[in-house]
Amino acid sequence: MKKAFIPLLATLMIIVFATVSCGGKTSGPPPTNPRTDDIARDRQAGEGIFSGEGGSLNIFGKGSGSSESGSGIGVNSYLWRASLDTISFMPLASADPFGGVIITDWYSPPDSPEERFKTNILILGKELRSDGVRASVFRQMLEDGVWRDAAVSEGTATKIENAILERARQLRTRGNLN
Repeated sequence: MKKAFIPLLATLMIIVFATVSCGGKTSGPPPTNPRTDDIARDRQAGEGIFSGEGGSLNIFGKGSGSSESGSGIGVNSYLWRASLDTISFMPLASADPFGGVIITDWYSPPDSPEERFKTNILILGKELRSDGVRASVFRQMLEDGVWRDAAVSEGTATKIENAILERARQLRTRGNLN
């Protein structure tokens, strides 16, 4: 199963990057679709993950400027922010807000340096739904100076997904993403 997942993830990432790179810059008023009102509100307020001078990407909080980025996030903004909050203790290797892909780098817990974990999170759409996020967790153990793949406890990915969903509900209840 794991061997089949890696080519599938690689193919998905190629499609996402190809699609994003083919798009042109559009102009016009912010979206008025009720599903994207939170994004439009963040744009108007100059807050959210897309803010800052010259439309720079700021995924960790408020930007320093108030200019509009001209781009919108491609997935549910609550799930996106909740995912980043949930795995904030792990170093990020890659974060694509248009495709909804977050990949962490390897993380070793301080109390067990002989094991390390890596997490891939995929946000599947613009709706805040319980099936809108998928997490994959990888584990390695250090044996004779070489990192070797090891089994992950059953239900670990589900626990991460549930923590993300709970955080997304909290963010939605508060009504902001800051």
